Amino acid sequence: MRKRVLAASSGLLLFLLLSAVSFAQPLQIGVLQLVEHPALDAARQGFIDRLSELGYEAEFDIQSAQNEMSIAVTIAQKFKSDRKDLVLAIATPAAQAAVNVIDDIPILITAVTDPVAAQLVDSIERPGGNLTGTSDLTPVRTQLELLTQIVPNARRVGVLYNSGEVNSVVQVQIARDAARDLGLTLVEATAATTAEVLQAAQSLVGRVDAIYVPTDNTVVAAIESVVLVSEQARLPLIAGEDQSVENGALATIGIDYYQLGRQTADIAHRVLQGEDPAEISIEYQSEMTVVLNLGAARRIGLTIPEAVLAQAARIIED
Repeated sequence: MRKRVLAASSGLLLFLLLSAVSFAQPLQIGVLQLVEHPALDAARQGFIDRLSELGYEAEFDIQSAQNEMSIAVTIAQKFKSDRKDLVLAIATPAAQAAVNVIDDIPILITAVTDPVAAQLVDSIERPGGNLTGTSDLTPVRTQLELLTQIVPNARRVGVLYNSGEVNSVVQVQIARDAARDLGLTLVEATAATTAEVLQAAQSLVGRVDAIYVPTDNTVVAAIESVVLVSEQARLPLIAGEDQSVENGALATIGIDYYQLGRQTADIAHRVLQGEDPAEISIEYQSEMTVVLNLGAARRIGLTIPEAVLAQAARIIED
């Protein structure tokens, strides 16, 4: 009997030791990012930093789909076969690839404008399935209002986007409605790939008084081309997010992608603690800030009104 007790005790001890070792293993997190550009990179870094602050030890398998849906699907399939503990999908097409492939691993999304329109969730309040996260829906109307404050004489505004991106189509429809109310005429130019962005931007020259770029992944990945055209033509460039302003656009009022990534990590924490993603509402970022680039203003010979300068939370001098 004693030998049996000792054997059982030894077995229990071994089980506990193995469990402890298993528990100590770092989380395996797959990051499926549609394309590398400053806004999406900032969201990813915010997620990583916040998880670390929350005490998680994790190994991140960071993969870029290079703006190609077929590559995004391949990455998602690899994450599924690798049995990742969690998958972070950054941008709408990346999230679509992940949810279409992975049904047994929690998926966190960020930088997705309209999860319902993208058919990722049943509703914002109750996503259903194995997916939840954050939306980067920006205040499109407010951004166009900012444009009219900076350039009061603007009447025709070029909007540059990829018509194949659901998130961009949603934003442009909002822009059409807002422009009508603001007495603006939208002149649309589309680019299906980053290689087409320069030509699309050039097509707006001579036809518009300013350019507006929403949070479109294809265009933002080539924002330097749009900045080049806007400066050469001396056209004010209003962006959908602050990273583009840091890279040469004139102004924005919108969300902070780094903070959005941190907000997504807080939701991931809830999932890792046992909450069901299906029951965790998609979250938005409520705090919007005005960011101005005075260097960009100087390069196009524009003076930003004092009333707008007074609103700025951040001013970039270069």
